[in-house]
Amino acid sequence: MTTQTHPDDHELIEAAVHVARTRCRGDNHTMAAAARARDGRIITAVNAYHFTGGPCAELVLIGVAAAQGAYDLDTIVAVGDRDRGVVPPCGRCRQVLLDYFPALKVIVGADDRIRAMHINELLPESYIWADHQLDAE
Repeated sequence: MTTQTHPDDHELIEAAVHVARTRCRGDNHTMAAAARARDGRIITAVNAYHFTGGPCAELVLIGVAAAQGAYDLDTIVAVGDRDRGVVPPCGRCRQVLLDYFPALKVIVGADDRIRAMHINELLPESYIWADHQLDAE
């Protein structure tokens, strides 16, 4: 279900924009992401661009969050450098985000169309990675 943005969502956007403006330099780091953990912490990261297919900011953020002990994320947003604004996740990131955090909200849209969507809305009729796992006995 798509939801209107909450003041916390705007705080996440601003955190990502700040990282994009202060940490994205040149062609190696062109995107920043921010996520709110269920405990309220905000975690940020930047992409690691490389011609071999370096990870997007959202994927780097998953690792940073885990390194900080935040294993349950509530909401995520990515923004581009050079004030490009909110950028929706690519297909690979949508699948990974769905697999790791099936209840995650993702902030998408531009200007007055900014909104939070559940990850499954961004990847309808999706393959669920956990579905192929053997049940633990």
